[in-house]
Amino acid sequence: MDPNFDYCEALKRLEEIALKVEDPSTGIGEIDKYIAESGKLIAQCREYLRSVKETL
Repeated sequence: MDPNFDYCEALKRLEEIALKVEDPSTGIGEIDKYIAESGKLIAQCREYLRSVKETL
């Protein structure tokens, strides 16, 4: 786990990405970029949540 990872910031970024993807003015090329970024953020969030669960 990246020690600089901020779960709350990742969630905010995922919300921003969702808005961009839903925006009709966003081009297909940009959507691919946003989908890739969201996949990485989701993986990091899952890893973070698993690590927190293991410490409980």
